[in-house]
Amino acid sequence: MHKRSDTSRQIEIILSQSTFLNRQALFLRPDPSRVVVRPFKPATEPRDLNPTDKTRANHIVDRVLALDLQTAESMLADILENFEGRHRNLLATFECRAEDMEDAFTPHTEFTKVQRQLVGAYFLHEYSFEASALFNPSIVAHPDQSGVSPGSRRFILSLRAVGEGHVSSLTFRTGLIKADGSVEIEPTARLASTPKIQTPRSVTGDEPVKLSFSAQQHISERVIFPITPAQSNGIEDARFVAFEDSGQTKFYATYTAYSGKAIRSELLETDDFISFRMTPLRGSAARNKGMGLFPRKVDAQYAMIGRQDNENLYLIYSDDLYTWDGGQLILSPKFPWEFVQMGNCGSPIELDEGWLLLTHGVGPVRKYAIGAALLDKSDPSKVLARSREPLVRPEPSEREGYVPNVVYTCGAMRHNDQIILPYAVCDTFSNFSTIKIVDLLLTLDG
Repeated sequence: MHKRSDTSRQIEIILSQSTFLNRQALFLRPDPSRVVVRPFKPATEPRDLNPTDKTRANHIVDRVLALDLQTAESMLADILENFEGRHRNLLATFECRAEDMEDAFTPHTEFTKVQRQLVGAYFLHEYSFEASALFNPSIVAHPDQSGVSPGSRRFILSLRAVGEGHVSSLTFRTGLIKADGSVEIEPTARLASTPKIQTPRSVTGDEPVKLSFSAQQHISERVIFPITPAQSNGIEDARFVAFEDSGQTKFYATYTAYSGKAIRSELLETDDFISFRMTPLRGSAARNKGMGLFPRKVDAQYAMIGRQDNENLYLIYSDDLYTWDGGQLILSPKFPWEFVQMGNCGSPIELDEGWLLLTHGVGPVRKYAIGAALLDKSDPSKVLARSREPLVRPEPSEREGYVPNVVYTCGAMRHNDQIILPYAVCDTFSNFSTIKIVDLLLTLDG
């Protein structure tokens, strides 16, 4: 049998990729008009401040409480007129913030409800959480499929939102995959809200943090903003997966907590996208970014794909979900488009043929592209095939943005005979592609 040259095989792969990748016209762009209220903290006090001296917070409270009642009421009414339509339950938010300022209230024995609410307003500020970017999406089937027509599926999309100071938070969208494979995104809620933190305020971030939203809030209204010191500069790149165990479905997401100086992997878990639990991961394999959890146990253990050495991909097992040590090297940079480094692009997707693992590779001029590998279903350490050429690479129209020459995803989803692939463009906005599974597998080399 005549053996094709590597060059002819490469040309064939590139030509097939140009026909099977169906890019949708669903551009999810950052919207600076969407804001949440966040605590405002006065600048750090001088280190030589005498403990008996008043702080800046005390001074602000003193000035507010010195206002006569009529002026205070007028100011509060003006604030509500300007901001109430932009947030839910604003007066209650002011009062909650005033509770945080109890130390500043201490010298005062009497104050009115209006004064407390006005003080709360002085220690809050609006934050445009997606002013700069809306990117690195992942997708899972919605837990509620009621009313969806046969052959269609409702989904939840998570996205990394970036605002002032390059602080990352987690936001959501919902949409529908139709029976014909086309994708629709539901309109975004006008308002946005952060959750109620159920963990004590003394939380250090080394223990689980519980948080919840109101079930009446549309999911696109829910924003998970950094809570602990380890997350203070960002909750980055959540990789969601619908995890099946004993007939029950739970949603997990590995993400990167960034303090501004250090990173660590953490786990977000939820049953309903209303209540969440955030837990730091332990172990030598959890010290880097980009961990992707398998959607079910493998050989009675939890399994993860990780990149603890910044360059290669490892298969890691754990008995308790929260501790990840060691790992077996399964994929290293092999082709020119991934020579700099490899990483996973979300949780593996189970197919009849094996585990489909989307990967990213970094090539010359730090150009990011998306590829794939097929792992053995019973033994994922065995690589059956992988992408010689990328599945998705930056198009000429997709090269400009905050970080040029990047396409990236944090997770795709199977729907019937297709892979639904949301992906980010230049760390700025997001789009969708759909890929027929049979065509995708034909591009992989054994």
